[in-house]
Amino acid sequence: MIYYLKCYFLQKKIAKAIKKTIECKKISMSVIGLEVPHAHIHLIPINKMSDANFSNDPIKMSDEDMHKICMAIKTNIS
Repeated sequence: MIYYLKCYFLQKKIAKAIKKTIECKKISMSVIGLEVPHAHIHLIPINKMSDANFSNDPIKMSDEDMHKICMAIKTNIS
């Protein structure tokens, strides 16, 4: 239970940083662990529920742009 709470509070902190970095209405959280013996927490900036559909084509961007977003999120974590 303690690990779940630590993960929950960490994801809340990261979700707030994502929302500060990427223009969106909400941050969707999905906890998924189908193919591996552990779970992944996915934090997805969304404007509508269908944005969180994993069967959607992924957004394509360069490694450089992804790195810029990553660094901006990191900077916005408080």
